[in-house]
Amino acid sequence: MNNSKFTLQVESEIGSLERLIIHSPDSGLGKVVPTKAQDWLFEDIIHLETMRKKEYDFYVKLLLFFLDFSKIHGKTQELDHPNNKRGFYIPEKEDFHHSEYVIEFQTLLSDILHDQSIKGKMVAAVCSRENCSYSVQTELLEIEPIELAKTLISGAFPDGRMIFPPVPNLIFTRDIGIVIKDHLLLNRPATNARARESLLGKYIFFNHSLFSSYRDKIIELPDSIHYFLLPEEENHLKKITLEGGDVMMIGKDHLIIGVSERTSVFAANQTIKLVFEKNLVNKVSIVKIPNKRAFMHIDTIFTQVRRDVWVMLGSLGRGGDPVKHDGLFQSLINPEPSEQLTILQFHKGKEDHPIHFPFLEDLLEDISQKDFNHSGKVTIIYSGGNEFPYDAREQWTDSCNLLVLKEGVVVGYDRNDKTAKSFKDLGFDVRNAVDLIQDFENGTEHPDKIQNTLILLPSAELSRARGGSHCMSMPLTRKSLSF
Repeated sequence: MNNSKFTLQVESEIGSLERLIIHSPDSGLGKVVPTKAQDWLFEDIIHLETMRKKEYDFYVKLLLFFLDFSKIHGKTQELDHPNNKRGFYIPEKEDFHHSEYVIEFQTLLSDILHDQSIKGKMVAAVCSRENCSYSVQTELLEIEPIELAKTLISGAFPDGRMIFPPVPNLIFTRDIGIVIKDHLLLNRPATNARARESLLGKYIFFNHSLFSSYRDKIIELPDSIHYFLLPEEENHLKKITLEGGDVMMIGKDHLIIGVSERTSVFAANQTIKLVFEKNLVNKVSIVKIPNKRAFMHIDTIFTQVRRDVWVMLGSLGRGGDPVKHDGLFQSLINPEPSEQLTILQFHKGKEDHPIHFPFLEDLLEDISQKDFNHSGKVTIIYSGGNEFPYDAREQWTDSCNLLVLKEGVVVGYDRNDKTAKSFKDLGFDVRNAVDLIQDFENGTEHPDKIQNTLILLPSAELSRARGGSHCMSMPLTRKSLSF
């Protein structure tokens, strides 16, 4: 990988995507059992081969066509052949694509494990985290880097023996960290199920040569001293937890942080202080959403499509109940679960005088107008056409969780029919990813020519994992927008 060409730069959610980190479904996903599914943050067990071959592989191909065209063009017929063994998609295989733009997490991990010092420290850290025996730790140190990376992710030795739980949520790389301009904010997972992936990510970002120029720009949230001093039954109220699905670098000087089931108000407060101190942004909007599994992160209830277009869940907007002004700030800082949606915007130097937004639409429209200088109409596309029960059903299967490839071109799931119809009614093309990839391959279409399009991925198994294309991406570089 050419480190001299590598830049870390994200100033929006809609600038053309140039580089990201993903993680293809590994064998750990196939080890999720019904009795542990919810502990590992799954609602159901998935069929791994279907998820890989008939769904996620198309996500990878789509990303490569948009971000690394020469890496994939001319190869799809061979890759789709029934006898093809999928080595192109599997990080440890010799014929893996090794794109410099669609970067595989497992490859980054295996790269740093070639350093014996890092290898020893990481194995010790993982074994401490997972309470491994000394013999297991010794055996791990004897594994070659490529297989060790696979083992640390899947939880199984190369011979198949399981030694600790898998990290099946690693396909949702968004939650590992968020790029804020040229800085990287690391996550603090709310659950034990995601602790190891956070640890692996931290070792990558501090040790991989790709990030060597940015090590002094990595932001780690410190624990509150109160967390250590409180009794066990109370310390969860002061815990610092943050996941990437709750953080959006939404505009050049504007960060959105969600307070949710996974991200604590104390983490949001620490992040505000740090980004203001580092002069990264001049305003931060806090969106506190109801503490429900159905919502999880703010990117499950809204994402941006274009500077003047958003998609969101209507029941948390003007179609729902307005927030009362009385006790508004207390509603935000209260760490206990709440059914109330609260939106406050903090400006640097005026932190004691936050701006209140009664509805989510008000915030989104304000962003389009003030952060993107849009003077015309701002359009909100609602999940399920804002029609009950389809709004809730389609939000559950990630109708609002879309990844922007370039402004106006987004990736969603093919099962959210009424949301797709709303895109079409607005004038967007709605294209099936499988067909569009074939058109790219035969030359009847080209990614550079695609505009205002919702691209639909096959998603029967992916949707069971409760995360969409936005969740399955960690953007490292986006082009700056012009105005």
